[in-house]
Amino acid sequence: MKATWEKIDKNIVSIDVEVEAEQVATALDQAFKKVVSKVNVPGFRKGKVPRGIFESRFGVESLYQDAIDILLPDAYTAAVNENNLQPVDRPEIDVEQFAKGQSFKFKAKVIVKPEVTLGEYKGLEVEAAAAEVTEEEIAAELERLQQRHAELSVVEEGATQNGDITVIDFDGSVDGVPFEGGKAERYSLELGSNSFIPGFEDQVVGMQLGDFKDVTVTFPEDYHAENLAGKAAVFAVKLHEIKRKSLPALDDEFAKDVSEFDTLDEYKADLSSKLKERKEKEAEQAREVAVVDKATAAAEVEIPEAMIVTETDYMIKDFENRLQMQGMNMDLYYQFSGQNESVLREQMRSDAEKRVRNNLVLDAIAKAEGFSVSEEDLTAELETLSKSYNRPAEELRDIFTRNGNIANLQEDVLLRKTIKFLLDNSKTV
Repeated sequence: MKATWEKIDKNIVSIDVEVEAEQVATALDQAFKKVVSKVNVPGFRKGKVPRGIFESRFGVESLYQDAIDILLPDAYTAAVNENNLQPVDRPEIDVEQFAKGQSFKFKAKVIVKPEVTLGEYKGLEVEAAAAEVTEEEIAAELERLQQRHAELSVVEEGATQNGDITVIDFDGSVDGVPFEGGKAERYSLELGSNSFIPGFEDQVVGMQLGDFKDVTVTFPEDYHAENLAGKAAVFAVKLHEIKRKSLPALDDEFAKDVSEFDTLDEYKADLSSKLKERKEKEAEQAREVAVVDKATAAAEVEIPEAMIVTETDYMIKDFENRLQMQGMNMDLYYQFSGQNESVLREQMRSDAEKRVRNNLVLDAIAKAEGFSVSEEDLTAELETLSKSYNRPAEELRDIFTRNGNIANLQEDVLLRKTIKFLLDNSKTV
């Protein structure tokens, strides 16, 4: 096989491939074996028609498409590998010659991984992030724990207050016209949670059991449903139930209930230590993001649209998997959020583009520095995953290999190695 290529646009190459006549003959033989089992010829059982009779009756040309389908995938892959090309999308194939006794010639036009022109990536200045724990942060964490362990009691009379959990009916309309997703019965809403449209919860505060009230709000200008963004809406609200939280006292008994410690002081000390550890991790992650952003901003790269689309596809699939883990699916999500796939894709596009750009730049830095992933690196990564998933490292290696994801795992290791290099060679300011 012969394969040559030339660049015909920024990230587009054209590959000319010629496959020898001997391989064409072999592919025609394979195509005949596939097709002959499906044809009916009087006087012959299925699959037993002689090659000569088949070709005289149907023509050898009837085998061409199957033979091309047999040859093309391997020939294209070999041409790409032989020329060290990195396609990021499916190729456009133009068959130029295919006939019995001749070589197979085709042209493939494909978008390839773009070249990156690196800027300065060593000695980048990165701000240090504070990792000290304040008394206010400890108090806030304790309050969250109090809220989590609060007891709910039904309020038989009186008005709603911030913090109450209410059960309401609501029916929304814009200019008197109901809109999709604007109606619900016996909906549970915590007042002060800011989980509803801004201004809605504030107007429910003060209502009493059995009350009806028209709540007027304005949807935010950046609301996900474009038909509602910036619009004034009226919700007819009925209050069915009020439940009020009773917070436990912050004392030694509380510490015993929520931890393995006997006193509140011991628990607060442990809480402070864990908060500090979490803040240190968050600070390190923030520094990683900052140094990658700076290295990327200093580089030049033109990203093919196909790469952004592929990354967006991956992000949507990942989002769908996480929804399924929560017992939801995409249809329910679209119904509850008022979105559709095109809106979700548009929301994810900028993050997808940033991910692609960052990965391209990090990959270019890894190549410039001669980084690679050794067997020891891969084994260490599998050992780390083994602890997280509580499964043997070799079992995880088999799973990644069978699923064809071992290369993705190696890529993740290489990216983290490159980020560590950037951070180790940065300046903290």
